[in-house]
Amino acid sequence: MRVISLTPALPQGERGILPRDFYNRPTLTVARELLGARLVRVLDGVKLVGLITETEAYIGEKDLGCHAKAGRTPRTQVMYGEPGHAYVYFTYGNHWMLNAVTEREGFPAAVLIRAIQPIEGVEVMLARRGGRDTFGPGKLCQAMGIGKGENGVDLTEPGSGLWIEAGVSVPSALVTKSPRVGLNSVPEPWKSKPWRFKVKDWKIPSAQTAFSNAERRKIFGGTNGIA
Repeated sequence: MRVISLTPALPQGERGILPRDFYNRPTLTVARELLGARLVRVLDGVKLVGLITETEAYIGEKDLGCHAKAGRTPRTQVMYGEPGHAYVYFTYGNHWMLNAVTEREGFPAAVLIRAIQPIEGVEVMLARRGGRDTFGPGKLCQAMGIGKGENGVDLTEPGSGLWIEAGVSVPSALVTKSPRVGLNSVPEPWKSKPWRFKVKDWKIPSAQTAFSNAERRKIFGGTNGIA
């Protein structure tokens, strides 16, 4: 099996695992700056990488769209911990969702990673998704094999098998802001907070140039992304 990969055009030595200080900042800043970052998962010895193309911010107990509105519970405990850890939860009886904990310890906040653009280990992710796209939080977790076992892992340490690296810069012209998804029963103003950040069409153009036309269609083409 040939693994399709892409190396972002960064100066030598610039790329690396995002440090804890990256996450220990305002959640909206982290959510925007995670666009274009490399989400890395080592699954059964295979390295899977996707560029993050959609995020959402959840900020504190006053945010009625955030799990922390219920306070500190066994489920939300990770959100109150050290920034830079994964908060993974199960929802809709079917999907795992990956978040990166942000801001100071003791303040519950996190960024939900909603979509990735696969760039390495693509065939593995395609197989795990039955050839379907990774443009959704449950979809990307299925593609990368992220579940309960990853809840609480340190995203700043490669030994965890799950981390985030510096990636490619995404210009503001390619980013849209909108209300978060699925908060239909959440009251205003939280329902309409424009705390969702999305790369247009979930595709970073610079990431497509490294592939042949056939590879580009396989990875990025089609109305649903990966076809």
